[in-house]
Amino acid sequence: MTSLICGSLAFDTIMSFEGRFSEALLADQLHKINVAFLVPAMRREFGGCAGNIAFNLKLLGGEPLIMATLGQDGASYREHLDRLQISQRCIKTVDDSYTAQAFITTDVAGNQITAFHPGAMSFAHQNRVSDAGKVKLAIVAPDGRDSMLQHAQQCAEANVPFIFDPGQGLPMFSGDELKNLIELATYVAVNDYEAELLVERTGMNLAAIAERVSALVVTRGEQGAEVFAGNNYLAIPCVPVDRVADPTGCGDAFRAGMLYGLANDFDWETTARLSSLMGSIKIAHQGPQNHDLSRAEIEDRFQQAFGYRF
Repeated sequence: MTSLICGSLAFDTIMSFEGRFSEALLADQLHKINVAFLVPAMRREFGGCAGNIAFNLKLLGGEPLIMATLGQDGASYREHLDRLQISQRCIKTVDDSYTAQAFITTDVAGNQITAFHPGAMSFAHQNRVSDAGKVKLAIVAPDGRDSMLQHAQQCAEANVPFIFDPGQGLPMFSGDELKNLIELATYVAVNDYEAELLVERTGMNLAAIAERVSALVVTRGEQGAEVFAGNNYLAIPCVPVDRVADPTGCGDAFRAGMLYGLANDFDWETTARLSSLMGSIKIAHQGPQNHDLSRAEIEDRFQQAFGYRF
């Protein structure tokens, strides 16, 4: 049961700031901001929404198919995907661009400031959903603006149910474009900040958005997640962790749980619980693709958290 993952592949340069951003920012001086954050720790990771989602879906035993672009420096990412045994047949290389790169600084409170160079991601619209062949469902995750618009339209035209996951790409779209993307989508997944922005941009409240899709999922960090599915409302708790190491990629891990649950026809309570668990597993590890649990270990953790096996 192949899941098509339309989104970015990127290299993440992740830095840790040992203070709080709020202590360095003056609310009445934001119009002339000029700050520097000392980051004693820095590392480079494989990232991008599509890569992160596919990594976590593979851990669960799913069949991810990435549709994305890499640049002239993407050989190491391809080697990484080979090691993971994740298909690359829908990944194009753009020879005159660099692979997309994110520079992420996280403070001690888990807040993040990110600078992003799109590079080859800007050419992701050259990929077409029809190139993927038969898939059970898809996700349209943050990517180039044109590619997100086109891949959503192509999924709808091909009758492929898909999750619209605007993520940090949400500000690229007008209210009317977002309304259209919601109408095309089968499911919508956003975090709490994105939910507020989506409401502001579209002029629709969460209930109105939920009426237009099979399910609306809103993640709320340590407060868990909410699922609006038809007339049903579910509040899903966050799975406790021993330590919070790095929030980078937690949303992508959550969405991998969604894809796996939907592909296997789980009910929404089990799907959202699995999604919550995947986010908690990720947050206890540095980097978006460094946690290495077997399917059996994930099942054991699910049973410990919720009292049954999925």
